Amino acid sequence: MTATIINGKEVASNLRNEIKDEVITLSVTPGLAVILVGDNPASRSYVKGKEKASIEVGIYSELKELPSDISEKELLDMVEHYNSHPDIHGILVQLPLPEHISEKKVIEHISPEKDVDGFHPVNIGRMMTGKDAFLPCTPFGILQMLKYKNISTEGKHAVIVGRSNIVGKPVGQLLLNENATVTYCHSKTPDLASFTTQADILIAAAGRAEFIDETHVKKGAVVIDVGMNRKENGKLCGDVAYDNVKEKASYITPVPGGVGPMTITMLLYNTLQSAKKHLERV
Repeated sequence: MTATIINGKEVASNLRNEIKDEVITLSVTPGLAVILVGDNPASRSYVKGKEKASIEVGIYSELKELPSDISEKELLDMVEHYNSHPDIHGILVQLPLPEHISEKKVIEHISPEKDVDGFHPVNIGRMMTGKDAFLPCTPFGILQMLKYKNISTEGKHAVIVGRSNIVGKPVGQLLLNENATVTYCHSKTPDLASFTTQADILIAAAGRAEFIDETHVKKGAVVIDVGMNRKENGKLCGDVAYDNVKEKASYITPVPGGVGPMTITMLLYNTLQSAKKHLERV
């Protein structure tokens, strides 16, 4: 048995077409402000990808580039400027930030109504209690991939390897909201394979190259690889040893081309929803 590949590019393309069609029907153009601090090459690459994707679906994207030595107050003032900007419906501050700036403080300064990254404590709290919220983009994208392939989560055992606030914790909560039974594993979990081999749905988000191999996977499991690492030869790879695991899993996401394209797509989706909610309020 070789796993069916869940092609993130294909799922993302379909969703982006739907977003584009809906943007055309609105009486306002959804606006996304992206704030980039410093000159981190990876961050710059991500930001350019977000800008390009926004243009493709008809969302207005405004990039604000700031020097790495900017003060925390100046950055918070910039966030406040966009909080009150009538044509901006979503605000994204690209992480990581320089060490002298508190990421927590910056995230909490973004208006929850424009928090299209889904990181604000208000949105996290709403997600935890099953209320309407902006959902974190990567976990939200994973959920959409499962739905696209008609992979049921109800009653399934989902095991999450990783407990970050950006992916691990929220994806487990979203699956719990969809009636899965959820187990979290992390760097302090003893005998990891004893947990992961119970998983109907295994989500690898530990940030360790090819850490999950075939000995961690139950035959027929759905394997979602959130990792993005580089091997010594410079080649991109995920947290899953893809070539071996694909012979055991029923479904698997590749790296690259799996979860990655979905993250930006759900950011666009959240920006569209924010614009629609703005129209409801005015």
